[in-house]
Amino acid sequence: MSDADTAADALAPLRAHDADGAASGLFDRRYRALTVGAIALVALAAFEALAVATAMPTVAEALNGLPLYALAFGGALAASVVGMVAAGRWADTRGPAAPLRQGIVWFAIGLLLAGLAPSMAWLLLGRVVQGFGGGLMSVALYVVVGRKYPQALRPRIFAAFAAAWVVPAVIGPAISGAIVEHWGWRWVFLSVPLIALAAAALVLPAVRDLGAPEHADACDDATPARMPWAIGAAASALLLHIAGQQRGALAAVLLALAALGLVVCALRLLPTGTLRAARGLPTVIALRGIASSAFFGTEVFLPLLLSHERGWSPTAAGLALTVGAVGWSTGSWYRGRPVQRYAPARLLQIGMSLIAIGIAAIVAILVPTVPTAVGVSGWVLAGLGMGVTFPSLSVLTLELSPPAQQGLNSSALQLCDALFTASVLAIGGSLFAALLPHGHAGAYLAGFAISLALAVLGALLARRVQP
Repeated sequence: MSDADTAADALAPLRAHDADGAASGLFDRRYRALTVGAIALVALAAFEALAVATAMPTVAEALNGLPLYALAFGGALAASVVGMVAAGRWADTRGPAAPLRQGIVWFAIGLLLAGLAPSMAWLLLGRVVQGFGGGLMSVALYVVVGRKYPQALRPRIFAAFAAAWVVPAVIGPAISGAIVEHWGWRWVFLSVPLIALAAAALVLPAVRDLGAPEHADACDDATPARMPWAIGAAASALLLHIAGQQRGALAAVLLALAALGLVVCALRLLPTGTLRAARGLPTVIALRGIASSAFFGTEVFLPLLLSHERGWSPTAAGLALTVGAVGWSTGSWYRGRPVQRYAPARLLQIGMSLIAIGIAAIVAILVPTVPTAVGVSGWVLAGLGMGVTFPSLSVLTLELSPPAQQGLNSSALQLCDALFTASVLAIGGSLFAALLPHGHAGAYLAGFAISLALAVLGALLARRVQP
């Protein structure tokens, strides 16, 4: 490589070129407010998810709601499915500004309801409203990227979104714990809306001009009603979550009904061919769900494994998640570089393989003689794989979607993520609870085996993302 090429590569991350040939970057004057506000919204959503997970045991105890503890998470996830579908159709037919605005408003209202809740039932209502707003907001932001940023900048803004989860992953639990201890758990919810409104003040003026794309009316006429199926999927995801808390024949019946409902609704909500990984966009959508469910299906059990089986303190076990987040950030930074050595399909193969290696390393430390450092090092690789995979899938979704269907397909991308992850967590949790009395190693292995199989499947399917 020549000196000129080296210099160009060094400067490339700082500048890109839009369709008009004018030099620009994410923080160029025309994009600065939008970029800062959008990243802030993503970071706030990440912080709130991690902070609520930290504070919820105290919340449930204070409100005498321990039996409803799991539903505080399942309700938000189920409501986000409805928000995602609503935002996709709304953005395609009217533009992303309105669903983004409404998403921020409902997200803030949900936080206020939860923060002021006099009972656990009231808090659950707030979580449902918050989840719906988060679903609207997340899909609308994807469409904003497709409509507002030139193609050269899209990998970098998606990489920035992925990296926006890192700081909350590092400091979110500690800050949440301090807030609960010194100010009270309500401020975990009440402190976020003000910051969200400040971020909205940066984002909304920048997207006000984004109306309906060309051919939106034709797309609207050709698109079947999706909201009933979204509600059905949300109900099935919630039922699956509830079924995972049951035992015996009742659990089996509820799991079967929930799984059937999820499959039927997913066939109506996701692009044709997604569940069979047809070439092109269907495989891109499917890989998002596969990657997320493989990674998070392992991550939720990792602190428990390190604390109970290896004797780590809760703080030390949480650090394992932090190093995974650092790996994710590193992968996102690499994927955000404007010059890539590998084609998208190859990048996805690498990313999914790294996730599989990371999960295999976690499985290895189920053997008592294997050093814990093996698992922690492997989790860095899993995070690195997610950092490469997520932005790649987001970019491919926009590239393979006509402008009038970017909202629909961005919605499907995140919908597949939510449905796959909810399903794997519920099934893995059920197996873990059922096998735990017979041996801890077997209980952990059952959940990890599902995640590892999914990661390997994703690596094999990655070559099918090109039409």
